[in-house]
Amino acid sequence: MPFLIIFVLLIIFGPSLWVKHVLRKHQKHIESLDGTGSELALHLIERFELTDVKVIKGKVDEDYYDPKNKIVCLSPEVHDGKSLTAVAVAAHEVGHAIQFCKQEPVSKLREKYLGKAHTIQHYGMMFLMASPFLGLVFRLPHLTLLTLVIGIITMVVSVLMYVAVLPEEFDASFNKALPILEEGYITEEQLPVVRQILKACAMTYVAGAMADILNLWRWIRFIR
Repeated sequence: MPFLIIFVLLIIFGPSLWVKHVLRKHQKHIESLDGTGSELALHLIERFELTDVKVIKGKVDEDYYDPKNKIVCLSPEVHDGKSLTAVAVAAHEVGHAIQFCKQEPVSKLREKYLGKAHTIQHYGMMFLMASPFLGLVFRLPHLTLLTLVIGIITMVVSVLMYVAVLPEEFDASFNKALPILEEGYITEEQLPVVRQILKACAMTYVAGAMADILNLWRWIRFIR
């Protein structure tokens, strides 16, 4: 039984821990790099003529592109950092900006699936929160089993929605950021590490969705 619990925890938290480990491992300052993450982002925005796209400093571990407001948000360690993680993450987020500004088909995946994932999570969690009260008011039979089934469906479908966005993430990493960085922003020796960082960037959404499964077990424990 303990081995089964460990296995399940590794499935849930493994991707998220791996992503954080990779990004933090390569945050070491490298003087030979041409600039910080924000400086690279601003340079690429100008180079690719991404009209009205801005770069802002976000909170810790807050790296994303907001297509509605045309904002590349970079965490302090990326915004001000001069490391392989900083330049790779900055290039990845600008890769998203390129997708949306050029209106590439791959940019439609986020709009199509992430909204649905958030909706499924919202209503699923609402049911989980309301289930104890529904049981008291309506005395529904097998409420625990019903809650378990709905909870599992909610989380599984949500994770699958995030998986559906992976082509957009891998495009930003390996069809946008990597070819740009290979042009001379990094050395040949740094390339394998940058590939690993860009893979971690692409897996961020899925890793976060897997970690969210913990919420399901918290509510199941609450209603039992």
